[in-house]
Amino acid sequence: MATAADSSTGAILRQPGFAHLLLYRIASMLSYQIVAVTVGWHIYEITRNPFSLGLIGLAEVLPFFCVAPFAGYLVDHLPRRRLGMVAIAGLILTAVILCAVALGWLPFKGVWPIYAAIALTGMVRAFLSPIYNALFARVLQRSQFAHGAGLGSVVFQAGMVIGPALGGALVGWGSKGLAYAVAAVMAAIALAALARLKVEEPPPPATRAPIFSSIAEGARFVLSNQIMLGAMALDMFSVLLGGVVAMLPAFIHDILLHGPEGLGILRAAPALGSICVGLWLARHPLHRNAGRTLLLAVAGFGLCVIGFGLSRHFWLSAMILLFYGACDGVSVVVRSTILQLATPDEMRGRVSSINGIFISSSNELGAFYGGSMARLLGLVPAVVIGGFAVLGVAGITAWKAPLLRRLNLRDLQ
Repeated sequence: MATAADSSTGAILRQPGFAHLLLYRIASMLSYQIVAVTVGWHIYEITRNPFSLGLIGLAEVLPFFCVAPFAGYLVDHLPRRRLGMVAIAGLILTAVILCAVALGWLPFKGVWPIYAAIALTGMVRAFLSPIYNALFARVLQRSQFAHGAGLGSVVFQAGMVIGPALGGALVGWGSKGLAYAVAAVMAAIALAALARLKVEEPPPPATRAPIFSSIAEGARFVLSNQIMLGAMALDMFSVLLGGVVAMLPAFIHDILLHGPEGLGILRAAPALGSICVGLWLARHPLHRNAGRTLLLAVAGFGLCVIGFGLSRHFWLSAMILLFYGACDGVSVVVRSTILQLATPDEMRGRVSSINGIFISSSNELGAFYGGSMARLLGLVPAVVIGGFAVLGVAGITAWKAPLLRRLNLRDLQ
């Protein structure tokens, strides 16, 4: 592990442990995003129904919710690296199943085998972020967390850029089966990165608390921390009400009139904005006025949602999504830094799982909410109303969470 003085970006990146951890993160994210963009196109190609896109999120989030609390407990009580390798093996299995469905190798027809595979993805994904967050704290020291969180966000968002673009290109110029096969290869690279990662695991606890009381302990810790709870809730409700990514296949087909390559570009644009913000914050970490900056970024996120809903031009929509991602990137970095600085090492798995539940509530339930609202109100009205709701969420959070509003990250170090 590096010394406390080695907190520059270059020194952090030269650490083999952190480098392998970043490779694990980007490769697993590439696998997940290639599958996500391919499945969205696959389902909409069969059904031509925006509601079916919302069901993708529901099929993933319900198994995720069932597994996530227990995943956090296991991360805190079992060897983290080996547990991560098992989870990545599940990600490989999911991609292989979807590839077999796309190629017609299975006797099952229709969309339900695809939803079943996505349900398996939800269970596996419950482990991925807790594993990353727990290992992050073992390969870096506290003085490096702010820089490391920025770099981790850049790598994460790079996967969000490259994955959708690659998935769209593979589907448009190849086939769905090819896209799923490449996703399996990416997951195998993530597995190899964890296998090569050398990290000092924390000693196992002398006594293990009963699993449900241990999970409840992690929940009480989060609920009693206004800053952590406020940041998680802000992220959850803003993306739940204002997420537009799940509806992109419908926008591409019905409004912007592009093919799968255009879908890949729009899926990549938010992540590209987040990368730009992450690179800036990696070199200039937020220490002062972090809470105020976070709230302003969420308000900007809501304005971008409204603008995207009203746009009828492809490249204007892509530019709006770029700023949308930049605003979201601020939230990701600030929330990740709060999570690392405020969580005791022995609770990182459970707290990270709770954070993951908040995030999945926003992303996957947001996909179901968006599909349902589009069915009831129409695609464009649903998105525009969601953007105004995000502005309301930012205002309510600023009022109800004064500690978050006044947050300086140096106060947590």
